[in-house]
Amino acid sequence: MKRISLPGRRESRQARELVLDRPVPFDRSTNLDRLAAESFDVVVVGGGITGAYTALDCALRGLRVALVEKDDFASGTSSKSSKMVHGGLRYIEQGNLPLVRHSLLERQRLRDNAPHLVQRLPFMFPVLARGGALDPRLASGFEALLWSYDAAGGWREGRLHQRLSRNEVLARCPTLRAEELRYGLLYFDARTDDARLTLTVARTAALHGACVVNHARLSEVRRSGGRISGVEVQAEDRTITVPTRCVVMATGVWLRDFSAAGPQAEVPPIRPAKGVHVVLPWRLIRNDCTVTVPVPGRTRRATITRWGDYSVLGTTDEDYQGDLDSVHCTSEERDFLLEGANSALRVDLKPEDITGSIAGCRPLIAPPGGKTLEVSRNHEIRTDPDGLVTVVGGKLTTSRHMAEQTVDAVSAVLDRRTRCRTQKAPLVGGVGFDPQASQATGGLAAHLGERYGTESHFVSELLTEPGADDPLVAGLPYIRAEAVHAVRHEMAHTIDDVLSRRTRARLYRRDASAEAAGAVAAILGSELGLDQAALEAQLAAYRNSTELERNILMGVHE
Repeated sequence: MKRISLPGRRESRQARELVLDRPVPFDRSTNLDRLAAESFDVVVVGGGITGAYTALDCALRGLRVALVEKDDFASGTSSKSSKMVHGGLRYIEQGNLPLVRHSLLERQRLRDNAPHLVQRLPFMFPVLARGGALDPRLASGFEALLWSYDAAGGWREGRLHQRLSRNEVLARCPTLRAEELRYGLLYFDARTDDARLTLTVARTAALHGACVVNHARLSEVRRSGGRISGVEVQAEDRTITVPTRCVVMATGVWLRDFSAAGPQAEVPPIRPAKGVHVVLPWRLIRNDCTVTVPVPGRTRRATITRWGDYSVLGTTDEDYQGDLDSVHCTSEERDFLLEGANSALRVDLKPEDITGSIAGCRPLIAPPGGKTLEVSRNHEIRTDPDGLVTVVGGKLTTSRHMAEQTVDAVSAVLDRRTRCRTQKAPLVGGVGFDPQASQATGGLAAHLGERYGTESHFVSELLTEPGADDPLVAGLPYIRAEAVHAVRHEMAHTIDDVLSRRTRARLYRRDASAEAAGAVAAILGSELGLDQAALEAQLAAYRNSTELERNILMGVHE
């Protein structure tokens, strides 16, 4: 719940530190040079949300920290989530009220610290006479769960759950089948662009002194006298040796395939659980909130969430044993989701309607056996005698707290007394940002505001350049200036960095993004000085990747 502050007689210290007159210094070449020239108290491996928040926490505690990521920030699970910042209503059903209570507290911290990136999300359960996601005989018990959810921390959003009339339900999603509809239940959570949130945490860490580098792969952890003494990092043709006393492995599901642990260490059992989403034009569904729909013959429920002019339908939750660097939505998973939507809505959604898809793996900590849906989303932190700290599990909503506990473990390894400062630490772009005022009138300013917050003027300043306000990808609101800004100030180094994560063009319009890849390559060449051969290689890689994604989704070859 929002607090009302008295007018300040002095300028805000946070505003002075975080509302800047120039973009955060976030240059890959400069940070690679730092990596090669400096020694660090701790090196964080993994540029997902947990690794990024760990780097920020370290920096705010005064530790010298470097973060290295083998691909791009949020290129793994942290850009392929359901994009919900939530307590997890089903964890109450599982009896895990402490996790829900803590998640809701963390949800509100993210809402306060990143108001430009984390927004309120209405979540609706239609109650049908039969065949719905929620059996009417159980609806009263489910409403009791919503009261528990509100009491556990949902109240912090400032709104409690509501019972909706039949017409209110149809006003929020007019394509729902009305024949069996009785009423609806609505509660409130939050959502975020997970890739931009992760990037913003990493950039905030850099502002506070962290050395942050993407496309830099850990190749070796070095030890001397039974203790960690450094790491070896590979970045293009450079091999960089980085002295450090502590290493944090925040690699998520990739811990399954790569362990930097010493011979005496016990590695947590990693069980990847695959989740997929497909994207459809919003005009086919016309939902104004997240709608829960049943999947015939399954206990799993699916959800449909509006993002701009598109609706995202997901998710699955199944064991995955394959290549973690090549996870895709299959035609079978596609049909599973479409079947659920078609049974609940007055629509006939076809595979050809899908404009994009994502697939990723949750890093569950569990041995084989049983359903992944029933596995706890708790996290685990382990410290080895040599100074290696491993963090795995958890979820997007609790990433800040996971990082706090991880840095507590790092401090113990370093024998340093430190205090966490991230609970009330705003992310860049968040201080002084008013989402309602920014987005009320729509247009380009609103689009930039919800992506960059108070930093949006750095993008709009580029509009004086010829063609800067041209659309980047047909049918999407992104403009060319955003791609230029991504390369200059957000460490975008590849076509995929720009189209998959700095913007979400690949998610919403995969094929149109492939058509725009040439224009992005030209921007990369101009801004980074890449030669034609390198750009052609990137173009081929991106187009081949999108073609493979489409073929697997459509069942052309799997």
